[in-house]
Amino acid sequence: MTINNQSDKQMYWEIFNAIDFEKIVDHPNILIAAHFWDRERYEAAKTCYKFMRAIDDLIDNYKSEHKIIAPELTAEFESNVNNWISTVIHSSTTHSEYQDIIEAIHRFSIPAWPLEAFAKSMFYDIHHDGFATLETFIDYAGGASVAPASIFVHLCGLTKEKNTYLPPAFDVKEVATPCAIFSYLVHIIRDFVKDHTHHLNYFPDDLIQKHKLNRDKLLEMAQNGEVNNDFRAMIAELYVVAAEYQQKTKVCIEKIRPYLEPASQLSIEIIFELYVMVFERIDIDHGTFSTAELNPTPNEIKERVKCCIENFNLKTVGNIFDRQTSF
Repeated sequence: MTINNQSDKQMYWEIFNAIDFEKIVDHPNILIAAHFWDRERYEAAKTCYKFMRAIDDLIDNYKSEHKIIAPELTAEFESNVNNWISTVIHSSTTHSEYQDIIEAIHRFSIPAWPLEAFAKSMFYDIHHDGFATLETFIDYAGGASVAPASIFVHLCGLTKEKNTYLPPAFDVKEVATPCAIFSYLVHIIRDFVKDHTHHLNYFPDDLIQKHKLNRDKLLEMAQNGEVNNDFRAMIAELYVVAAEYQQKTKVCIEKIRPYLEPASQLSIEIIFELYVMVFERIDIDHGTFSTAELNPTPNEIKERVKCCIENFNLKTVGNIFDRQTSF
């Protein structure tokens, strides 16, 4: 396969100009970055994201209204999650309701473990209201966020030969895990106001207690828009952990870049930069931690993607399409 940097760059600009950043709701970074793949791979990412988002929202929306899931309903929620995951993983027949994701799994050889990890995190949500420790939270992120991240990295790492997609030449889980934990830590800081006004708390209880906070105080701060120094100290601690995973993510991306197709190299840089730009907006000492402060505008996101394309340099090691190469 011949790599033509000039024609590839032109294609990236055409894709960029076709993206309507104003219509992208809640800034799903996965879908912005996946735009730069071939169309059917992008549609697969969109299908998988939509499926997991729907399950996650169903549980979160219930807890937003009722705070916790009543014990008599936990079995029903668990059964539903099991049925959804089992159907899409194991079905080899037509199933109209989930046909798109079933076809995507077979077409792109998406492994079962990301969806199983996702189900595990949903079971946790059903039975728990928050996290006892930071360690528990990071373990949880290994499902809730690593699942979509792993599917993204898997699709990103595929190589297309004729009409067949060959599997990634590296360990997808090893790469996706630090990426996902970094993004999830960014999420819980960015979504502080939205989450707490909907009775959702993702800050670990041990850190809340350590910094002399409680959920009532967090809710009050989310509602009145004023945070105290104890809250800033807690965020500072989470910020340090996020920075560690940011660096681990950067190292992983640099290792796998030579084994990705050109468009995939660009897309993984874009998704990383979109989380970094949120991370950069966190002002521990003076910030209000409001939604408006921490959420980049569509135009700011557009500018960051534009910079990624302008600065993109293809990285190769020998023939990046040699499937004997492994990470």
